[in-house]
Amino acid sequence: MTLPASLDEAVAALAAMPAAVPVAGGTDLMAAVNRGLLRPAGLVGLGRINEIRGWQYQDGHALLGAGLTHARMGRPDFAALIPALAAAARAAGPPQIRNAGTLGGNIASAAPTGDALPVLAALEATLVIAGPDGARREIPVSHLLAGRDLLAPAELIGYVRVPLLHAPQVFLKATGRTGPGRATASVAVVLDPARRGVRCAVGAIAPMPLRPLEAERWIASLIDWDGERAALAPEALGAFGEYVAAACIPDPEPPVDGSPPPPLSPAVLHLRRTVAALARRALGRALS
Repeated sequence: MTLPASLDEAVAALAAMPAAVPVAGGTDLMAAVNRGLLRPAGLVGLGRINEIRGWQYQDGHALLGAGLTHARMGRPDFAALIPALAAAARAAGPPQIRNAGTLGGNIASAAPTGDALPVLAALEATLVIAGPDGARREIPVSHLLAGRDLLAPAELIGYVRVPLLHAPQVFLKATGRTGPGRATASVAVVLDPARRGVRCAVGAIAPMPLRPLEAERWIASLIDWDGERAALAPEALGAFGEYVAAACIPDPEPPVDGSPPPPLSPAVLHLRRTVAALARRALGRALS
């Protein structure tokens, strides 16, 4: 294993060994190796790169190092900065996972159940990508997760740029029997009073987080952004949850022969109800 001491050294090591795999906490990598899904020809360890293990303030944003662990993001000082991301980090699994797993690894592995992913999507975070010869480029996190912008063999996620909204934000998830702490559905809701907007992202139910944009715009139009309290009636919260769930888990398309569409299966119907409940509760907590 190669152990570079800087981000540029890590990029150079990957450029010299195109078949090598970068590894930080190794929680996803080792799981893939143990299942026989991955046999890396070499490893580039990122654990000694101090520059990506903290965060800094930059032009109204937080610049988060990709090497931040879930355990570090779950602490109170970070929670005061980005509450929803801290909540997702605290929910990321048992202590051994939280102590080892990193923000950059969660993004790079792009597992649908990654708890940080819907939060980053709702925050509209951007990634700072490090490339050869000191090159840096930025892409929206949603572009990488959707496969619209892929990392080149000698590129690494160096930082995550997150806007500091100074407004309520909530992350909630439902878990099942698929593993310790693994989400069956998750929802992040972020309020953006400066833009009079509500941003919502649903995770774990699709290959990437889903943004119900019409539901966001509709509920934002009902909020009294200039009032002392922005709370909504329970009926509006419930309607928002149903709107989000229907947008992310739509009804089946009717057959071409004009017959009625098939009903949702009990499992899918249960998942839709779960998403509706999470979205309703998350928005209610954000507005309370």
